[in-house]
Amino acid sequence: MTHNGSFHTDDVFAATALSILLEAKGEAFEVIRTRDEKIIKSGDYVFDVGGIHDEKNNRFDHHQVGGAGRREGEGNIEYSSFGLVWRKFGTEICGNEKASNIIDEKLVSPIDAWDNGFDLVVNKHKKISPYFVQHVFFGMLPTWREEDRNHDEMFLKSLAIAKEILLREIIHAKDAILAEEKIIAIYKNSPDKRIIVLDKNYPYGYTLNTFPEPLFVVYPRETDNSWGVKAVREDPKTFKNRKDLPATWSGLRDLELQKISGVTDATFCHRALFLAIAKSQVGAIKLAQIAVES
Repeated sequence: MTHNGSFHTDDVFAATALSILLEAKGEAFEVIRTRDEKIIKSGDYVFDVGGIHDEKNNRFDHHQVGGAGRREGEGNIEYSSFGLVWRKFGTEICGNEKASNIIDEKLVSPIDAWDNGFDLVVNKHKKISPYFVQHVFFGMLPTWREEDRNHDEMFLKSLAIAKEILLREIIHAKDAILAEEKIIAIYKNSPDKRIIVLDKNYPYGYTLNTFPEPLFVVYPRETDNSWGVKAVREDPKTFKNRKDLPATWSGLRDLELQKISGVTDATFCHRALFLAIAKSQVGAIKLAQIAVES
């Protein structure tokens, strides 16, 4: 149960998380949107409305005086309804505490921060700003001209979008945990730790960033059976590479790239110098070796 009228990303995702939880349990449920206090008191799960935070009794509001607490650690971000629901049920929903924590950092905390007026980033431009997940759900709200649409209808449509996002993030988080073990093992066994050769296209960014040596990753590209070479970032959240591919390769393809690199099956180098492609693993490793020594 949550409030009616306009909706925000935190109550959309709180409803989504609870829906996934109850569906997994095989329990029937109905999402009710109201501000009627008598109806609110009868709810099994109440979030973003009611003025009470009582985790034991499944009351997850944060609008009361004093709020509903803050996270410990970086940012001390206040909890919104999504964060409160996730704090209690995230591990149960994911089936994995570490995956739950990954999703809290990646998705839940940023949504809570926005809902509580906490800036996570500084906008660098006057007219151009990042498009956050919150903007997706702003776009789902009826405009002042859409008299044929109502908030409840659009709320339910938003739940479908949020459900797909959250379920995909759970899959990615759990698979990233499995990949981490494999990436660390490959790193430890790499003869030249500047070049890490993966047997699958694992999500390596955050794992390899904890080690100082890696400059390039060689990996299989499932889409066309080719092999890629990617530069390791200085920070996975930025675009600055630890080392760029050779500047003379920028934007070249096929014969031009093969001629200048000496790699006979090279097919492409991104003009931003973070990605190159070859038809074979041998060719990709050769590109990485040249880049390391350039």
